[in-house]
Amino acid sequence: MDVKSAVSAQEWETRVELAAAYRLMPLYGMSDLIYNHITARIPGEADRLLINPYGYLYEEITASSLITINLAGDVLLNPHKDYGVNPAGYVIHSAVHGARRDAHCVIHTHSRAGMAVSALKCGLLPLTQTAMRFASIAYHDFEGPAIDTEERERLVRDLGSRDSMILRNHGLLVTGADIPQAFNTIYWLEMACRAQVDAMACNTELNIPDPDVVAKTEHLYKPEVRRPHGILEWPAMLRMLNRRDPSYRT
Repeated sequence: MDVKSAVSAQEWETRVELAAAYRLMPLYGMSDLIYNHITARIPGEADRLLINPYGYLYEEITASSLITINLAGDVLLNPHKDYGVNPAGYVIHSAVHGARRDAHCVIHTHSRAGMAVSALKCGLLPLTQTAMRFASIAYHDFEGPAIDTEERERLVRDLGSRDSMILRNHGLLVTGADIPQAFNTIYWLEMACRAQVDAMACNTELNIPDPDVVAKTEHLYKPEVRRPHGILEWPAMLRMLNRRDPSYRT
């Protein structure tokens, strides 16, 4: 199937960027075999999303391999005969996309450090400058594998208007106004979790900055104070992918 000729130019551009995000995840240690998802809303289509085929490694994803679904979970375009959509991905991602019109990209991970911090009663601590960006991060209690559509209401409630959430005993979830911004958020949230796990493994007293310093740092990280996260880095990351393997663009 020639997907590029079957979709709009705007959708194809989104497919290329989304495929790039998938390829970047394993390079930074944030993939989980064939599981987890990055979804993106198709431009101009409030209820149509792009999602990965259930059975592909992230490093296999291309622009034309992505599946189109709607918020109800119906498959609208699938270039595959043998692969469909993971229901758990639909439940989590459709909940956020449906409730947050500003969430054009949603990323969910089961990274080692993310799962470790999600299992800590203290959650994410403001131990580093990077972690202070997420001082107001949301939390959602574990309810079992995300296959119950009734959980969507509670997911949305707990996320609120924030762009990042720790799914307790589960993993990490972030949103973004576009794919570059969402990728930047999950990258730095992952780095904050890794730094915390490393520091706590030292088995010594942790130094936590003054709350006023934490609040100031969090404020300075806000995109309206500096610049949208990830926009500056994204072209360089695409150049790196193009040097390594440009097949994600096909």
